[in-house]
Amino acid sequence: MRPPRKLGPAPTEARLREAALRHLSRFSATEAGLRRVLTNKVRRWATMAEAEGRDTAAVAPALAAIPAIVAAMVGAGAVDDTAFAEARARRLLRGGRSRRAAAAHLAAKGIAVETASAALDQGPDERDAALALCKRRRIGPFGPPDPPPELYMKWLGTLARAGFARDIAEAALRRDPEEAADRLIAMRQ
Repeated sequence: MRPPRKLGPAPTEARLREAALRHLSRFSATEAGLRRVLTNKVRRWATMAEAEGRDTAAVAPALAAIPAIVAAMVGAGAVDDTAFAEARARRLLRGGRSRRAAAAHLAAKGIAVETASAALDQGPDERDAALALCKRRRIGPFGPPDPPPELYMKWLGTLARAGFARDIAEAALRRDPEEAADRLIAMRQ
């Protein structure tokens, strides 16, 4: 069993700025995501300090400094919600997520609805995203030919649970295998 972590020094604006830079050097983040990371860092310190009986007066100034730190990271270009949304939307759609599922993912990351919508409009077509899911799940044009009706309905349910509309799901499932493969290759370029 690992020994309990020692409580470090109280969070200050300088320490939080360093933590933000460390986090951004490893991960792409949104404004809301960076704010959440820094807030959690301060709250974890406060919880540990209370458990040790230490003074937690440094928590309030540290929490008050977070918006300025996030704004500085945005100003420096280290945090860009638009670029994050565009890259993540492209990746999600290419991976077989529906626009609805991708929009929900971006909303959970703290991306504004308008920014997410613009990013999704620039991404691959939703029909191609449905084909990507078909390839990943080995269904439709990438599955066995001439499936029985029960299997076809199961595949349709898979695409519906992924957030694809029925017409898009049916079009993806009925696509010619060679044409489907060509569309996926074109989508990745």
